[in-house]
Amino acid sequence: MPAKLKSAVLGASGYSGLELTRILERHPRLEKPVLLRREGGSNGAADLAEVFPELSGNGGYPLRPLSWPELKRQGVELLFLATPHDASRSLVPEAVAQGLRVIDLSGAWRLKQERHRAIYSFQDADEVKAAKLTERAIYGLPELNGDCIAAAQLVANPGCYATSVILALAPLVDADLIDRGHGIISDSKSGVSGAGKTPNSRTHFVSVADNFSAYSIFNHRHLGEMVEQLGLQDAELTFTPHLLPIPRGILSTIYVRLKQPMAPAEVESCLRDFYSGRHWVRIFAPPTLPQLQFSLHTNYCDLGFCLAEDGQRLVLISCVDNLLKGAAGQAVQNMNLMYGWEEREGLQ
Repeated sequence: MPAKLKSAVLGASGYSGLELTRILERHPRLEKPVLLRREGGSNGAADLAEVFPELSGNGGYPLRPLSWPELKRQGVELLFLATPHDASRSLVPEAVAQGLRVIDLSGAWRLKQERHRAIYSFQDADEVKAAKLTERAIYGLPELNGDCIAAAQLVANPGCYATSVILALAPLVDADLIDRGHGIISDSKSGVSGAGKTPNSRTHFVSVADNFSAYSIFNHRHLGEMVEQLGLQDAELTFTPHLLPIPRGILSTIYVRLKQPMAPAEVESCLRDFYSGRHWVRIFAPPTLPQLQFSLHTNYCDLGFCLAEDGQRLVLISCVDNLLKGAAGQAVQNMNLMYGWEEREGLQ
């Protein structure tokens, strides 16, 4: 029987980190992951069950201090980073220098263009090395970059909003069907877990409950990912995120105008042909549209559409679970590709 892969997770105390730990623990190709903590991280907890009491009945989940020599001694080959953006930006060069393969769930390595990356205000200790790693990093959207992901040392896991929007638009952009001069609008809504585990005034219960609000209009961090991966100009996509009073899930409603009138069957064929053989994208035939409840707690991206009678005004609906296909599930999907395993292993 082949030896199982040894992996480690830094940042398991966040929502995405917890989901990732649960998936890795049951993955048939892996040993139980080594869980790491940064100095001052995890609120000083020595075990993940102290942060998430629901784990208490499942045995120990020790959080060990990050030590490169110790990871090497234990035979760890793959490191998942579910850490803040600036932490990942500083840790990845060290991890790569140690010979580790890395899947980073933050936004630290997703963006190629400096004008988009500026929103993070990174201060690199070695700018030359950081620039080289930025070029080498593979944007980890398996449905678009699967061949490159297989050989990658550093995979930049996509943002949750970006996943929902890019997967919806990619087939139409690839076929050059969109009237880009008319503009594309994405009206996206996310559950509160998309804002991370650290509470703020916008995510407190009294702010979220019985409420619905827009935020980060024109300057959301995921916008750069969308235009870079789709090959759009910044002004061609207007993205407005909203906060839903629910724990998890993203629904993006995307408005485009087609260059020429099309029939619904032609639009459906475009989507199905593009994602032929891609298990984790489901296409809904009209008049059925995806709903959040269909994709929650799964790694699916659900796509549907409605075409106006004029054949040119098209509305796309895209749904994902922001913690799975938008984060941890997609990270495991990327791992499967990196090691030549079936893309669905360990996922549901």
